[in-house]
Amino acid sequence: MFGTDYPTPDGTCVRDYIHVLDLASAHLLALGAVAPGRRQYFNLGNGKGYSVREVVEAARRVTGHAIPLVEEPRRAGDPAVLVASSARIRQALGWNPARPGLETIIRSAWEWKQRFPQGYATPGQAPRW
Repeated sequence: MFGTDYPTPDGTCVRDYIHVLDLASAHLLALGAVAPGRRQYFNLGNGKGYSVREVVEAARRVTGHAIPLVEEPRRAGDPAVLVASSARIRQALGWNPARPGLETIIRSAWEWKQRFPQGYATPGQAPRW
């Protein structure tokens, strides 16, 4: 864990996390809205930040594993808080994350990892959600 002295509630960095399927759905919507000569730029996120400690605690709850932490000094240039505003894509394309909860995001990743512990075994093999 890089940094425990940030001006945040628990001293660790706060970041906005998004489920990979929500990210993919936003990209598909954006691709569907492509038009010649028209450029649109969108930030994607849930609009809520979670600290590093909150992520680790959620991962511990979901996995049932202790997950040890090693505290290190801050990395140069890391801001205390980064939370995306996805208001533009919500307004322009009607996108909303379907899986915004941190534990939902972690549980999905954990289930995938248990199902595919070595990653995808063969090209084209994909999980069924």
